[in-house]
Amino acid sequence: MGSDTRWHIIYVVIFSFLLNFVHGLQSYDPESLDALLHGYTNNTLSNHPTGTLYKVSLPSNFSGMDVSVVMLRSGSFWARGTNFSVFRIPQRVIPMPYVKRLAIVYDNLGNWSSRYYQLPGYSFVAPVVGFVGYDATNVSSLGKGKLTFRIMGDPISIDYTRIMLQDYNVAFKCVTFSDDGSVEFQNMTMPNECTTTGSGHFSVVIPSPKTPKEDERLWKWWVIGVVAGFVALVLLVLLGITTYKLVRRKKLRNMETESDKGLAFDTMYIGRSKMPYASMTRTQPAIEHEYVP
Repeated sequence: MGSDTRWHIIYVVIFSFLLNFVHGLQSYDPESLDALLHGYTNNTLSNHPTGTLYKVSLPSNFSGMDVSVVMLRSGSFWARGTNFSVFRIPQRVIPMPYVKRLAIVYDNLGNWSSRYYQLPGYSFVAPVVGFVGYDATNVSSLGKGKLTFRIMGDPISIDYTRIMLQDYNVAFKCVTFSDDGSVEFQNMTMPNECTTTGSGHFSVVIPSPKTPKEDERLWKWWVIGVVAGFVALVLLVLLGITTYKLVRRKKLRNMETESDKGLAFDTMYIGRSKMPYASMTRTQPAIEHEYVP
């Protein structure tokens, strides 16, 4: 019996481990994706000259995702900026911490966008695109830490003209996905163009249209909320009344208890009323003077 129980526990533990493992394989974590693309980019760096954009080879299971890399000298990057992919990085931008040579990795997640980035209540009208900088002082291997950018002039612009869907009659919103998980919305500064002051991932979204089922669901929840609020109000009033009665009854009992501790009077009936009366006087009258006329 004990052996069967032990094996049952072992089976449960193994099954739970496998479930967690499968869930981990099916999860889409942007940070893990950056690390993965960093590794594939390292395999592309050998024998590539500075200033030329190169496509990064990805496995077939990442079909639909585009990644490219360019290596630049920091002096040239400061003086000229870059204009690769959909990003235009203007002049007077400094990589932080400062490095002599940097690599900028560009990615377009394509049909993978909604898997790695979700925005409840919004729909993507452009794929998620991004860029990140790495130390490329060693031309055959990227540094592990991401670079940040200090902008001394104009902001970085993102041109969605070639990749954004156009058949919408609502206002577009620029969205920025930061590495810390925060999300920032902005209005478009120009048609089909967004701006940023740093690296990260970006896209364009619109509010998702509400379906009749969603409206019906919202109406049901609103009715439930009103009814629940009314019931809670009634219960609160009843609770208040009950508390008041209990407190008042307790005060009356305390008064009766205190009265019982005092002098007890005899009672008598006058008509139908029960009235207290003193059966004797406690203090005998005393004559003040013995003189009697």
